[in-house]
This record gives sequence, structure tokens and C-alpha cells, in this order.
Amino acid sequence: MKNEVKSIDISGQKLVAMRDAQSALAAGASRVLICENCVVTPSARDFLAQHNIALVANGRAKAAAAYGESPSVPASMPASGPHSGNSGAAQSRPAPNPKLFFTPEAEEIKKEICAVGRKLWMRQFVDGNGGNISYRIGPNEVICTPTLVSKFDLTPEVLSLVDLDGKQIAGTQARTSEIFLHLEIYKAVPEAKSVVHCHPPHATAYAITGKVPPNLIVPEFEVFVGKVAISPYKTPGSVEFAQTVLPFVKQHNTVLLANHGIVCWADTVTHAEWYAEVLETYCWTLMLAAQLGVPISHMSEQQGSDLLAIKKKLGLPDIRFDTSRMKECQLSDLEVPGSIALTPTPCDGNTGKLQEADLEALVKSVTDAVMGAMSGK
Repeated sequence: MKNEVKSIDISGQKLVAMRDAQSALAAGASRVLICENCVVTPSARDFLAQHNIALVANGRAKAAAAYGESPSVPASMPASGPHSGNSGAAQSRPAPNPKLFFTPEAEEIKKEICAVGRKLWMRQFVDGNGGNISYRIGPNEVICTPTLVSKFDLTPEVLSLVDLDGKQIAGTQARTSEIFLHLEIYKAVPEAKSVVHCHPPHATAYAITGKVPPNLIVPEFEVFVGKVAISPYKTPGSVEFAQTVLPFVKQHNTVLLANHGIVCWADTVTHAEWYAEVLETYCWTLMLAAQLGVPISHMSEQQGSDLLAIKKKLGLPDIRFDTSRMKECQLSDLEVPGSIALTPTPCDGNTGKLQEADLEALVKSVTDAVMGAMSGK
């Protein structure tokens, strides 16, 4: 005797949101019947997969029903096509759906973005209209902050909706000019649901000197952030700038942007902001410790391996999981906070260094002035 399959038919809807997924679970459904071109939000898709509830394209389901078959669409994939995060090609993505911007799920995401923006401002991670936040709510839809608005002043009404090519499809305010940085991450990393870019001072201090913080000092940093990459400088807002992070984002959730700030990605807006906090506090702590004039205590390699095991269990990325690169990328390869990891590139040929003769002349000039003042001349 075949197992009974209970279906919920919502094939009349063009969108499946978290509320629909929760209703299916409450009804004891093992599959949800949807129309062929239905859009399923990422959170609803993940929820259904977690509870083993299949998404079924209704046209095919009717043909198979007599045989008790379940021609399901995997809940881990959008019902309308392949996961666009696996390819940057526009033709592999479904047409953007502006209606996603007005769903109950989108309204909750908008509130979270505004709350995170206020946290960034309160912690002085952004100033003026700096920084930007986004969340991928659909296979080809991203909610983002607008341009020229302080993160403290964000409200749901000023947010925008764009597709993965950066075209704005909803919202009255112009989208952030740096959205392409976010979009490159979404296209390269399917797991990325949210991206936060900001300018926390201590982490940015490392970025503008071409340095990365060392490892195996604070456990929380190892687990949630770990190895930090640094990308080369390009003009913010340009496509070239957005693409500088591509070599790093699959194995790092946090990247220093040379001469600019940082970018973090995660499964939620709040978690992406957490990684910014963890990195900033870590960099600040290292700078304070360096002022004490005593050696900094490092964990052992074994203790670092134990933390990496926790990180792997949490599903967080780390370049040190790649055993083929472990020889060149040990758990801890920097001896002191701020060890040079990337030699800073001089700007416009001006290194900012005084020539020896100039230095001697400056010292002599200051000395003569001081001695003259002391002698009453």
C-alpha cells in the first residue's frame, strides 16, 4: 500500500512566501502544488526543504497523480528555473517580480535593514550617507538601501528593489550606487542572502595600510570571521570595484576593501552586521593590546583546529578548509597584529616619504627654531 501524500494546492498564486510555507506545515502537507512560473522566496524555499515538503509544478503533478508519483521541484531550487547564484548570465534567471517588494516577508526584511542601518550609525561604522545594505529576497530580486541617505534615517519607504543586473524595479528612491558590489557576491555565492558594506574605523585602518589582522588570538573571531582577505582598490561604485572581491567571497564571509572599508555577507541582514561588529572589535582590541608593550598570546594550532571544526559545523566559510592550500595558508601565519599582508600601493606616484636630505633639513630647521626660542632671539 502506497503512503498517502497530502497536497496543498496554491497553484492560483504567483508567489509563495514564508506564510504559505508555514500554513503548509500546519496543515500536515507533504507537498505544495504551485503553478509553473511561480516565484518562491528564499526563506519559504528553505523552510519547506527543512521540513521535507516538496514543491510540485501543478501541471506535471496532475499527470502523475494516478500513479502516486511525486514529480517535485526540489525545495532548494526556485520553481521558475535554475538557481541564478550559480551563473551570472542574465538569460539563466527568471524575469524580476516587482510584487515581491510588497509582500509581508519583504516588509519584515525592510524593517530589519532599517534597524541594522541604525546600529551601523550608532556604532560609528558609517558616516554621512556612507555604507549600504541589501537582502536577496528572490532569485532575481534584491532589496537595497538608497543613495544619499544616512543609515540612521532609513525607513522602509525609502528602500529599493533591483534585479541582479542592478536595474531598479521598485521603490521611489534611487538605489545605492555601490549595489554592484552586492550583486557580484550574490551571483558568486548562492548561500549569500544579505550583504553589508560599511567603514568601521579600526578595520578600515587595516584596509588603508594594506594589512590584515592575525589569527588564533580571540575564539569568536576565528569562528565567525577567521581569515580576512583584502581586495585591491578600485573606484567605488564601478563594476571594476565590484569585481575585486570575486577571488575571495567563496571562502571568506568578510573582506577588507583597500583604502575604503569592509564588506560582509551572511544568511540574514543581522548576521552580516554581526560579522562587521566582530571584525571591528577584534581590530580595535589588537590595537589596544599592541600598546601594552608585551607579546600577544596566541592559541596553539590544535586549539585553532578545534575552533575550525566548530565553524565548519555552523556552515561558515573559511579558506583554511581547503586542504590543498593549507601549506601556503596556515591557521596562523602572522606574528604580530598588523603584520604586512599586502604591500600598500603608492597613490599617483606620491609615496608620502621624505627623502633623507629633506628629512635632515627639516630636523635642522625645527632645531634652530627651538634653540632660538629658548635663547630669546
